[in-house]
Amino acid sequence: MKFNLIDRIEEISDTRIVAIKQVSLAEEYLADHFPTFPVLPGVMMLEAATQAAGWLLHHRSDFACSMAVLKEARNVKYGHFVAPGNQLRIEAELSKTLETGGVFKITGNVGDRQAISARIEISYFCLSWRDPAMEEVDGKLREQNRRRWSLLAASLGRTTTLQKLG
Repeated sequence: MKFNLIDRIEEISDTRIVAIKQVSLAEEYLADHFPTFPVLPGVMMLEAATQAAGWLLHHRSDFACSMAVLKEARNVKYGHFVAPGNQLRIEAELSKTLETGGVFKITGNVGDRQAISARIEISYFCLSWRDPAMEEVDGKLREQNRRRWSLLAASLGRTTTLQKLG
């Protein structure tokens, strides 16, 4: 099962992305975490940060690869709870480019309170690099990523224009 944990891209450059995860009580994993005090699980915060970093890699490479996955997480620290109705604002900054991915400094905040911080390494690759028979799958995944990106980044132009006016 794959969770799409990024709801919107607010800002992006070649080295930084700001993404939003809006937490809703309708998300099924909140029923068990915790029944009387639902909060976004820490692993889901880390996955949201991973997805944000992956979108930055897709953006930088014009969707050259089909897969962006977490390879390593270091110094992960959790702070403020992220409850339904909260907005988790994730910032991922590329600190080192690697041959097959990158290393990112990530932070996630709810308002002015830090919910997560970490250093993560993302692997960015095509399935066909190991199995040439997967080239068609890579193509479908890249196209799916482009369609999802068009939805996530739809407000980028408006946000940029509003920031310039403000």
